[in-house]
Amino acid sequence: MTGLSYVQLPHRCLFLVSGADPRTFLQGLVSADLTREDCALWGAFLTPQGRFLHEFFLAEDAAGLVLETDRDGRDAFIQRLKRYDLRRQIDIAPIDGRTVFALFGAGAAEAVCFPEQPGLVKRLGQGLAFTDPRRAEVGLRCWMPEATTLETLGFEEAFLGEWDDVRIRQGLPDGYRDLVPDQTLLLEAGFDELGGVDWNKGCFLGQEVTARSKYRGHVKQRLMPVAFTGPAPAFGTPIVLGDAAVGEMRSHSGSVGLAVIRLDAVASGGPLTAGEATLTPWKPDWAVF
Repeated sequence: MTGLSYVQLPHRCLFLVSGADPRTFLQGLVSADLTREDCALWGAFLTPQGRFLHEFFLAEDAAGLVLETDRDGRDAFIQRLKRYDLRRQIDIAPIDGRTVFALFGAGAAEAVCFPEQPGLVKRLGQGLAFTDPRRAEVGLRCWMPEATTLETLGFEEAFLGEWDDVRIRQGLPDGYRDLVPDQTLLLEAGFDELGGVDWNKGCFLGQEVTARSKYRGHVKQRLMPVAFTGPAPAFGTPIVLGDAAVGEMRSHSGSVGLAVIRLDAVASGGPLTAGEATLTPWKPDWAVF
């Protein structure tokens, strides 16, 4: 065993934004700062009311800007972007010939000849690889036709749950498995601390509400890791403190998961339950709340 693992992410897929200056086109629509051309980015597309609609990773290749997003939301994301393509000569199209992989394990970045630094991008085989722009500790993403190149580098196939355990313990959301369209606020899900929203780039869709949430302290709940004892609570299971609902479960793996919980309920130190499970939340070392 090498300790290096890869897992295919079947719930994720890619699309391409190309044509006349796609960075300028996307800059006014998404939360990430696309003037940063030397690295991969993580960000979101919001409603005008500042609610999450789509989460994405972005990196550039020779054809244009490649975005990775939830498979279930890709077509809707593309159609929403096309509404803003007014005389810009922008092309937006699915990419179906490449698979999304997550690479993890001690030494994963070194195996791909990377320092452990968020967002670094390089060509790998017939695809692209980059360290996770949120936390390099969680590993890398890779977009390529198949896994042969990864196996040549010493990576061995793992189960999705093994990767989930790594990113859940880091407190990192995985698209629709943790974020709810038309409901989640970016600051509830750590986009501020994890570099998924830029406060200096100027306006973007939903920026006003997002900024108000930050500067007026309107964030009353957060997505955070929890350990649980008892049966694993399903997505959406209410979290209860006493007789009051104070949050909801999101994704889980083994005996850990992510949950949205009111901060006052966490601060109270009282027992939290979800279904028949008892929860113990903790704050990731990068989080500020």
